[in-house]
Formats: sequence, structure tokens, C-alpha cells
Amino acid sequence: MNHINRFRIIGFLEGSSLLLLLFLAMPLKYWAGLPEIVTVFGSVHGGLFIVYILFTIYTTITVRWHFIWFLSAVIVAFIPFGNFILDKRIRLSFQ
Repeated sequence: MNHINRFRIIGFLEGSSLLLLLFLAMPLKYWAGLPEIVTVFGSVHGGLFIVYILFTIYTTITVRWHFIWFLSAVIVAFIPFGNFILDKRIRLSFQ
């Protein structure tokens, strides 16, 4: 498995954790009165986000990505479904 594929897997996990946090944990917090679920999902997402950022830096250095790829990888981490759109662009560009 190469660096790009590992980055894509980490991006998928981080993007999925963001979606679970926004569309599952947050509604359960407000509609079902379960604030502790946000604590659990938020902690998992936070850990995956840190791993994602570190892996973005690592991939940028090892693959010698252009700064635009690095910047877009960081920006999409804050946008729901952003990692999946970036993944498609990476798949088309690097494979």
C-alpha cells in the first residue's frame, strides 16, 4: 500500500467521523437528550482529525505534493463530505 492510498483511508475515516458527529451525535444530543454521545463521537473525531493532519503533512513531504494539494486537504477536513470529494480528485489525479 502506497502513501496516497494510506492517506485516502485516513481521509475516509476522518470524513466519516465528521459526518457521524454532525448527523448522528448532534441530533441525538438535542432530540434525545443524550449529550454524552457527542463527547464520545467528538473525542473519536478529534483523534482522527489529529491523525489526518499529521498524515497530510507526512504525505505532502514523502510524495512531494504541491502546496495546493496540502492546503485543499486541510480545508476539506472542515467541510462535511469534503474528504470524499478530495478523495475522488486524488483518485483521478494520482492513480
